[in-house]
Amino acid sequence: MRRLFPVTDQTVPPPSGEGGGDAGPGAEGGAPGGGGSADREWSLAELAAAYAYPEPTAGGQPVPWLRGNMVSTLDGAAQHDGKSQPISNAADMRIFGTLRALADVVIVGAETVRQEGYRPARARAEFQAARVAAGQAQAPAIAVVTASLDLDFALPLFTSPVVPTLVLTGAAAAPDRLAAAEKSGARVVIAGDGMGVDPVRAVQALGELGHTRLLTEGGPRLLGQMVAAGVLDELCLTMAPMLTAGDAQRIAGGPSVPVPQRFALVSLLEEEGFLFGRYQRT
Repeated sequence: MRRLFPVTDQTVPPPSGEGGGDAGPGAEGGAPGGGGSADREWSLAELAAAYAYPEPTAGGQPVPWLRGNMVSTLDGAAQHDGKSQPISNAADMRIFGTLRALADVVIVGAETVRQEGYRPARARAEFQAARVAAGQAQAPAIAVVTASLDLDFALPLFTSPVVPTLVLTGAAAAPDRLAAAEKSGARVVIAGDGMGVDPVRAVQALGELGHTRLLTEGGPRLLGQMVAAGVLDELCLTMAPMLTAGDAQRIAGGPSVPVPQRFALVSLLEEEGFLFGRYQRT
């Protein structure tokens, strides 16, 4: 993996005839704080440093920071045959796992849970010391956004997670489905007055539960709702060097916003032709 942006004297290749060849011990492939432009696999610790959450505060208190993580082909497809895995690669999955390990909670739409076969986030030994130091649970909670609660509550996601799964829904949700969710061991969080979930209230409710490092993995409809509500602070976007054509969804769906929202590029990594961008709201 190579860092392409921000550009520093460590990321710029040396001129021809000046220091060419293999990087020495102090020149480690463009890693955070390292030097050189050689391509190599970054450690999980280096990826964690590259994707560390900012620490926004209000009056000295942490406030939620919502990060999205999505993958797209060159022609804008967020899925192939209904799943994101065919357009991913090993580096993308390492980043996927790292982003989860940094988060307090992973927010996901019910349709994505059904299509992708979501399971509970696992506790990873490589990140346990850092999570303990940050006051986090062993693993992030999964928070499922659903209006209908049309979910199989017998799945391990609900019955055997490391941290209880959250179900975000509206106040008008069917009582029998609410009871089924609670019986499975999930924690129901009301974040809307009607059937659906209000993204603003969802972020506030998670913050009130102590979850300030928020990560959403979509799907496209949920991400589109978050964009429209103006609650997305950051987008981590993997650009896959692939073309699929067809009519696959983009990374964000739903109605367009009145004025395009501007995000600034803060980091760009590359491996095997895949680009890993990190953008923050300006």
